[in-house]
Amino acid sequence: MRRSNADLRLQRSLRWLIAIRLVVITSVVLPYLLAQLSTPGALPTFDLLYLLAGLTYLVSLVYIALLRLLASRPELQAYVQFGGDLLLVTGLVDFFGGIGSPFSLFYLVVIMVASVLLRRRAGLIVATAAYLLYAGLLLGLARGLLPTPGPALSYSELAWRLPYNLAVHLFGFYAVALLTSVLAESVSKAEAELEAQRDSLANLEVFHRDVVQSISTGLATTDLEGRVISINRAALEILGRTEADLLGGPVERLGLIGREEWRSLVAGLGDNRRTERAQVEVERAGGSVPVGFSLSHLTDASGVGVGTILIFQDLSQWRRLQEELRLKDRMAATGELAAGLAHEVGNPLAAISGSVQLLSAALPANDSQRKLLDIILKESHRLDRTIKGFLRFARPKERAITRFDIARLLTENLELLRNSEEATGRHRFELDLDPPTAFLVGDPDQISQIFWNLARNALRAMPGGGTLRVVARPDGDVYRMEFHDTGHGMSDEQRTRLFQPFQSFFDSGTGIGMAIVYRIVQEHGGRISVHSRAEQGTSIILELPLRQPASLGALAEV
Repeated sequence: MRRSNADLRLQRSLRWLIAIRLVVITSVVLPYLLAQLSTPGALPTFDLLYLLAGLTYLVSLVYIALLRLLASRPELQAYVQFGGDLLLVTGLVDFFGGIGSPFSLFYLVVIMVASVLLRRRAGLIVATAAYLLYAGLLLGLARGLLPTPGPALSYSELAWRLPYNLAVHLFGFYAVALLTSVLAESVSKAEAELEAQRDSLANLEVFHRDVVQSISTGLATTDLEGRVISINRAALEILGRTEADLLGGPVERLGLIGREEWRSLVAGLGDNRRTERAQVEVERAGGSVPVGFSLSHLTDASGVGVGTILIFQDLSQWRRLQEELRLKDRMAATGELAAGLAHEVGNPLAAISGSVQLLSAALPANDSQRKLLDIILKESHRLDRTIKGFLRFARPKERAITRFDIARLLTENLELLRNSEEATGRHRFELDLDPPTAFLVGDPDQISQIFWNLARNALRAMPGGGTLRVVARPDGDVYRMEFHDTGHGMSDEQRTRLFQPFQSFFDSGTGIGMAIVYRIVQEHGGRISVHSRAEQGTSIILELPLRQPASLGALAEV
């Protein structure tokens, strides 16, 4: 059975009480023995004091045994020890003068110990027992029932001294019991409040540490010398380092700021709460990461500066959002321009194409002028296809939202691609679907258009052959499609401009296909990202919601 903390504390106190008792009785017996030995020609004689000392040592062994035998009842052990102490004190009082013995003060010690360990009730019980033993001893000595140590007191002296001692000790015993118990309770209450405050402070410290560790912003603190004294989990993730690498090291080890720059910023802080945010590129295992950071004072409770705080964030997502916003603005402006251009050029181009066909039909087949007219007609057709592509970008057709099997659609489109003119014997195709059937809400024609634009671009990026791998599977609330090719890849600049209209990286392209893909993905509430390096292939990842928002209208179930 598990013991309470109070029982364990009482057990420890009882052990100390045994040790103190042995020290006290030894300190009483030893001077007495030395005094006997110092008398010339005198030998130590056995008397009551030595008997009391021997009994005390023997009883102490019993107390030690009881600590184990009555381990579950420490309060009973305490009362047993208090009773033994009262008998010991009574024996000392009797041996050292009876009514005039100074050892009656030891009763007060036993009463105080009882009041401290077991509070008021135990103090009053021990005080009552002590008074009964003391009064019984004095009355026994006064009436001659017990042998009187030392010279006997005269009747007149005994007549006033006996009631005086009894009254004083009665008052003293109970006063000490009450006062000590009150003080002990006050101390206990103060300790309990202190313990509660300590626990509250510890909980608050843990809470603050959890808050610091849970925030997504990187946080590092340094002392006045620029040594890192703390760093949170987000900071380690942003920097791609371990706590052991950074704690205790110089601030420049973070890779955000050099020593001289740190000193300059600290000196320039003054009364400002924080420096303006600066941006740096932090090198990590997967490449460089843009990080924005600012510096502020670290102060103690009295407002005295004890160091600095570095707050920093990974700006990769923020930059992507900026790029997406700029791209959307460009696409909106380009769409308006394309719509106007297609309208203004389309009609004259149709007239030119018709006139050229009439003129060409009127000339002989081998006429050189007819060949020129055929070239004009061919280029006008190409220009017409480009204008229609602009129109598809500027005014995409209305979507037919339905629920369809996206896995089946990808399987069919990949089979058509495998047998198309764009595919050669040097191209390999891999399809990884899990599960083989998955339903998506959207426009299947537009999803097919996404597939064909991405797949054809992948084949164009692999003119000498390669592998196109398509991986598709549900991932939470989205359906994730990945297109991986082993082509020539893209530079960072090309990857940035990939979805901008009229940015074609192939000779035969119009630069509209990827812009249309981006628009379709956005209109379906999805996301698209590109990972590519020169000569290392390209990976394009699409995430489309499995269910369209209710604002798109009711769904037509298939």
